[in-house]
Amino acid sequence: MEAGAQNKEKSKKKGMTAQTRLILAGLAVSTAFILAAAGFATYSITQNMNTAYKNFAQVLSKTLAIEGVEVTKELPELAKYDALRSNSISVLKSNNDIAFIIFKDNKSKIIYTSKDDYPEQAERARITVSSPMIVKNLSESVNVGSVTVGLSGNIIDRVSATSRNSLALVFILAWLVIVGIIYMNSSIITRELRKLHQGVKKISTGEFGYMIEDKDVDSEVKELYSAFNDMSERLSRYNEQTIESLTFERNKLESVLMSIVNGVVVCDNHDKVIMVNNYAKRLLEVEEEEILHTQIQNFCDSSGELCFADKITQFKDTPLDDEGAPVPFNIEIDKRILKCLISPMFTRSNAYVGYIIVLIDVTKDVEMDQLRSNFISNVSHELRTPVTVLRSYIDTLYGYGNDFDFNTQREFIGVMNQEIIRLNRMVNDILDFSRYEAQNVRMEKTKTDIIEIVEDAVNQVQVLAKEHDLTISIMREPDLPQIFVNIDSISRAFMNILSNAIKYSPDGKRIKVRVERSRDGEYVEVSVEDQGAGISEQDQKKVFDRFYRCENATHTVKGTGLGLHLVKVTVEKHHSGQVFVDSKIGEGSTFGFRLPINLPQEEIEEYFPKNRLPAESEG
Repeated sequence: MEAGAQNKEKSKKKGMTAQTRLILAGLAVSTAFILAAAGFATYSITQNMNTAYKNFAQVLSKTLAIEGVEVTKELPELAKYDALRSNSISVLKSNNDIAFIIFKDNKSKIIYTSKDDYPEQAERARITVSSPMIVKNLSESVNVGSVTVGLSGNIIDRVSATSRNSLALVFILAWLVIVGIIYMNSSIITRELRKLHQGVKKISTGEFGYMIEDKDVDSEVKELYSAFNDMSERLSRYNEQTIESLTFERNKLESVLMSIVNGVVVCDNHDKVIMVNNYAKRLLEVEEEEILHTQIQNFCDSSGELCFADKITQFKDTPLDDEGAPVPFNIEIDKRILKCLISPMFTRSNAYVGYIIVLIDVTKDVEMDQLRSNFISNVSHELRTPVTVLRSYIDTLYGYGNDFDFNTQREFIGVMNQEIIRLNRMVNDILDFSRYEAQNVRMEKTKTDIIEIVEDAVNQVQVLAKEHDLTISIMREPDLPQIFVNIDSISRAFMNILSNAIKYSPDGKRIKVRVERSRDGEYVEVSVEDQGAGISEQDQKKVFDRFYRCENATHTVKGTGLGLHLVKVTVEKHHSGQVFVDSKIGEGSTFGFRLPINLPQEEIEEYFPKNRLPAESEG
């Protein structure tokens, strides 16, 4: 396979090299032609400019010679210098290209030179031309001197630079036009081949029946396209039945696999994952591309622990029985417990081809089993304690009651009464839990003053509060409206909160009970604040869960773990209210609930038929 790929790559490189050579050859020829033309034009322009410039210098020197003769013709020798100097300066200022002017007499003695006045300008001279100064008489011409003119050549430089830039621009534009023409020609030639290459790739990937459009192409290429389309159509018809059958079976298998409510991971006989359904991806917290075609033994959770390695090894080391019974085991992935069943896969000829792993999330079941176990343990302990105390006190009174005085017997009976109350409360909690959790339970509600419920509950626990030297104060907002509640369930809910405050408050502290409107004015809010040890933020999130017990070095009071959960169910499920807790370690806790002042619409329709609404809802 690698050799074939290398040959294919080599052939591709050869094809690209031939095309590149052709393009480069065209570019080289066109570039050479343009460079030659530009060079010849530049050379011709430069030569002509130099010739013209020298002619200009010669004309200028002759003109200055004539002017010099005219200026000095009737002047004495001493005045000639000033005349020539004045004329030369005006000429130098009129043309920046003139570097210097020198006048000499017929004995080559300098009469005037501008180098004395403009030495820096004279240094720029590149071309020097001389002309004689001739005075014509009637019979003859007399040479009275000469004029030497130096030119800097600035005009030639500017004209040459302009010519070069223009030629360079023309060259670049012409080169770009040629490159564009070559590129367009190459694109037109290779466009049809690209379409054919794309069609071949489609066929190689199994997309039979793919057709290439043959519009706006040459006749030869159109014939090639027609042959390809005919081949593709024949392949499609030839494989239609087989492909359709395989696709149907595969889609049916994937549909069944994806619709299974449990996670399913399918591995081949090399332990590579070849299929995984959506629920398994959610349980394993992976994307499909992250787990497909990987070794299942290498899968690990977020902490880096290998989850399946040991179990897969154990599965392979276990001899398979004739029926291929699944091998069960449990794994833990990021605190989620999954029950796994590994079943081997066999073909019709009993050839082993891999195995299937079924994943079942049993986290809640395990947690509930643990909670139930703790609940049963707590309830057993809580029931055993009052029963043991009652049995001990009753046996003592039964066997030795005549030996005790009246006060001692009264004390025994008081202890027995407290234990019976405690036992009765636990049994009520268990019964209420079963009843309140029912789906169709309906609580009758009565319009009641919540203050009365609170005061009755506080009066009932005053004896218990005095035993611990606790002070209970009630702060209530005046003019609170009456609300619809089930008196028994709300009384029991408030009693649970108040009893907890007494249990967890140190002796000699104070418990504050508040009854007031909520800030939004939609609820009546009842809260109980104690000065106990407080509850951590983590425990506050779970304190209303069923069977949950907040146990630590300070909270050692036993219970069923149902009290606060019953408060939550009573308030939120049956009264459309809210429960809340606010606590800080070492500062105490505040537990409470909010009850709506106005019944929700669905409860109004349930309790009160149409045209018989409660008084506050009329009008």
